[in-house]
Amino acid sequence: MEKRPFIILAGPTAVGKSALSISLAKAVGGEIISCDSMQVYQYMDIGSAKITPEEMQGVPHYLVDVLPPTEDFHVARFVSMAKEAMEQIYANGHIPIAVGGTGFYIQALLYDADFSEEEHTPIREALEQEARTLGAETLHHRLKEVDPLSAERIHPNNVKRTIRALEFYELHHEPISLHNQQQKEKTSPYEFCYFVLNDERQHLYDQIDKRVDQMMEMGLYQEVERLRDMGCTRDMVSMQGLGYKELFDVMDGSMTLAEGIYTIKRDTRHFAKRQLTWFRSKPEVIWVNKPDFHYDEQAMLRFMISKIEQKHLR
Repeated sequence: MEKRPFIILAGPTAVGKSALSISLAKAVGGEIISCDSMQVYQYMDIGSAKITPEEMQGVPHYLVDVLPPTEDFHVARFVSMAKEAMEQIYANGHIPIAVGGTGFYIQALLYDADFSEEEHTPIREALEQEARTLGAETLHHRLKEVDPLSAERIHPNNVKRTIRALEFYELHHEPISLHNQQQKEKTSPYEFCYFVLNDERQHLYDQIDKRVDQMMEMGLYQEVERLRDMGCTRDMVSMQGLGYKELFDVMDGSMTLAEGIYTIKRDTRHFAKRQLTWFRSKPEVIWVNKPDFHYDEQAMLRFMISKIEQKHLR
């Protein structure tokens, strides 16, 4: 069966993906799926740098502003929602364009990965109880017996991953290391172009610092206050986003506002560095380095369209 077209525009935070994605979607007849773990949430507009309806310029967007912040959002749920969106986009006669910086989500969607995300099973509960009573070392020793490869890769103190590996073995009667290897060997069901937008490091870091200052001026502190008043707590998945968890610390007196802002900037720079490390490990990526195009959006767009046409995606 002929593979269907799929375009990805990824990159680190604050690099300028949103604006370029709109131009790309207009040029190729695309609709956009957000691959962002925070923009999916309602009431979290400033801290997530959520694209506004005006900025969308009429280009349909999916997985933006659709979940209440009280709900969990994880890779399995993302893949399910994104695949549903892709079917709608194909039905509209358009090309899905995944846009975002969450590389793990992108990879899962691109290769139709199966993470076997079961609900909280009785097996997991029993293993968690064992960890509390017998200790992490006992569980890790058991993992060595059934899945030595995973035991070698998972640190004995990493109780969560040890439990996950043991749970997988109990549920499927095969090592999770074998399952993971099979997932890595999968080919994509799509004919795709995978672009990563990048910038010179110091310029990117300066943009990150500038964006955090702008977020504070726009009322990020007040946004987090409203979320707290709505019943959101620091331990919720939604509140783990950069800017949110730090301001919860400011509100409970763990740090000053100045320390909170400094921490947001520092941790966002570190996050951008980790994002780039992830993308560099993917051989299928086509890099779009902004300095190479003298920061000319039209030049970047022409380059991307040429690659898309080479793959006969439109």
